Amino acid sequence: MAGSSHGHGHTPAAWTGVIISFIGFLVAGAFMVMANVIGFWVGMVLIIGGAVVGGIMKAMGLGDHQKPLAMVGGAPIAVREPVAVES
Repeated sequence: MAGSSHGHGHTPAAWTGVIISFIGFLVAGAFMVMANVIGFWVGMVLIIGGAVVGGIMKAMGLGDHQKPLAMVGGAPIAVREPVAVES
């Protein structure tokens, strides 16, 4: 299973979505402790916004669009496309 997660989530879309959602969790948690309902819901909107922004960025091509790695003897190797040589 460890080899199948190569590159999982290491994209600009994933990082941006997670960072926005994390900020939303911080905001919602802080305002929940302060008993501020409006601030709590602002944090919840940020959490959903992180998922939306990540999805939009993925649709724009900033998500994971790499081909899976081939496995040889349990170690992943990159498979390259042949390069045409111009003369």
